[in-house]
Order: sequence, then C-alpha cells, then structure tokens
Amino acid sequence: MMRQVRPLRFVLLGLAGVLAAYLLVGLVGSVWTVNRDWRPPARGVTIWVEDNGIHTDLLMPKQAAGVDWRDVFPGEALREPGYARYAHVAVGWGNRAFFIGTPTWWDVRPGTVVAAALGSDDNVLHVEHVAQPVGGERVRAVVLTPAQYRRLARVVRASLAPGRAVTGYAGHDAFYPARGRYDAFHTCNAWTGRALAAAGVRIGWWTPFSAPVSWWL
Repeated sequence: MMRQVRPLRFVLLGLAGVLAAYLLVGLVGSVWTVNRDWRPPARGVTIWVEDNGIHTDLLMPKQAAGVDWRDVFPGEALREPGYARYAHVAVGWGNRAFFIGTPTWWDVRPGTVVAAALGSDDNVLHVEHVAQPVGGERVRAVVLTPAQYRRLARVVRASLAPGRAVTGYAGHDAFYPARGRYDAFHTCNAWTGRALAAAGVRIGWWTPFSAPVSWWL
C-alpha cells in the first residue's frame, strides 16, 4: 500500500507545483503592462469590460466610429430576434465545449475544464445583445478614441470564423464559430486583454484570469 501511496503523493505535489507556477506567472504577466502611456481621451467611444468573476466580455456600441455590428451579429441568429433592437453587444471568446456545456457555473465539470486547458481549436464567440450598460465594480467603462475603437473592432472581427451561428442560453444571445486556439495560455481573458492591448489601452501583458483585466482600467 505504501508503494502505491508515495507515487500518488508525488503526482499530487507535482500538479500543485504546476498550478502554483501558473498562478504566479499569470500574476506577473498581469502586473507587467503594455501601453503604459495610455490615457483615456476626454471624449470618444465608450466601451465596457464586464467581469463575472471568471470570464470577461467586451461590451460595445453597435454603431460607432464607422463600426457597425448589426450585419455581423444580426437578429436572425437569436431565438428572440426582437433583442436585436438593443444598442450594444457583449462579446466574449472561448472554448465551445466549455461555453455551450456550462450555461451556469453550477454546470462546470472538472473534465471540461481540464480538456479546455489542454487545448482546443473548436472555439466560439459568445455574443449577447444588451441594453445600455451600467458601470460598476464588475463593469468598467473605458473611453477610446475612434481610431482605438476601430482597432478593437478589427480584433473581434478577425476572431470570427466562417460558419453558422447557433442560438445561445436565452433569447438574446448566440454563439458564432471563432478562430484561434484555446488553452491554459490562450484563455478567454487573455483574448480580452489582447483586444484591449491592440486598441492601445494600458493592460497587463498576459491576462489569463478575469480580475487582472480590470486592474489597469
């Protein structure tokens, strides 16, 4: 029995060490910023970054600075197309199995988490049609210049892959095929951070977790 317990102990210790190293590197990557000289303009396009404690979304106006999301994310993709009248979209990127298989956090299973962390090319954009966002602790407003907003939009558009959308959890959301590879280093929150960095916003160099995305906003 002792011979069986010792290897298991080493395996558990090894896994704990890998997890601790991942958390530490993620913290360092979030503290080390890019676009350090960025300052929000006095006037411009307001977006929001929403953090539900695990996942982050970009909330964007459908029409601003020459960007129009209405044809990209049409109401026809929704279970209840009437929600398309709302003036904003919330967009998040992530693993298809994790997104579609976990409509609530109570539905999260360890196997789904491990499979996503190991890597998958089967990913989606989760798009919600929403009313005027309200800022708060979990919803941070960010003002961009028109040019910065267009750069942010280019990252979102580049993440879309060919294919049909499928309806989401409720009447106001849908899932669209997405490009990119999801794994422990390329997470949904790292995607949000990369989009903000491309726009020119001061953000952590690598943001695998949700909370650090908002640290510099």
